[in-house]
Amino acid sequence: MTDNIVIDARDVTLRFGSGSAAVEVLRGVTLAVARGETLAILGPSGSGKSSLMAVLAGLEQASSGRVIVAGADFSALNEDGLARARRGRIGIVLQAFHLIPTMTALENVAVPLELAGIADADARARAELESVGLGHRLTHYPTELSGGEQQRVGLARAMVAHPALIFADEPTGNLDAATGAAVVELLFARLAATGATLVLITHDAALAARCDRVIEMRDGHIIHDSARPVAAPAAAAEAL
Repeated sequence: MTDNIVIDARDVTLRFGSGSAAVEVLRGVTLAVARGETLAILGPSGSGKSSLMAVLAGLEQASSGRVIVAGADFSALNEDGLARARRGRIGIVLQAFHLIPTMTALENVAVPLELAGIADADARARAELESVGLGHRLTHYPTELSGGEQQRVGLARAMVAHPALIFADEPTGNLDAATGAAVVELLFARLAATGATLVLITHDAALAARCDRVIEMRDGHIIHDSARPVAAPAAAAEAL
């Protein structure tokens, strides 16, 4: 893997269950992502796109294959090791926000810094919230924030440790069109400011087109990659 490659996944599979009940959701995925690239992963529900993100983000352990992310060999780590490897390397923005309801906006954003033992966590969290336009909402709890404001807190939390990688899974899925568009603009502005790599999971082709590169998934395979031709596996090709 060269210094320019931040994700190197080779022949990755992911299956749940065993024997006749086993379900294979990723079927030999190979993917390399360059540092600073913005990559969209498109596909219908059940195509494997969110499962691929989970493996690349260290939220799931691949069943087989090799996954190297920001210099860490995820395929060699257990659950605790993956949690440590994510810290400082990866920020995640989710559709459902997943803010801690008993914490203020400031406290939610400071959490990953505190877990990493960073002394000036509150000051850095405050600065990140100001960068997403929420400097006036620091002491508000999630229930006191609109959906767009909650997602901006989620974005600030993902970015505050200046990770090499941001994963965003349907980040506008719970927002109306205007609010979602504003969050997307903010996301790309923060990426431009920090140089982080983006992996964006979406079903929205217009949103995917904002990225440098688009891949499409079907039945656990990559069937199209705008950076290079991909031969669709027979089962996926028949479904097209």
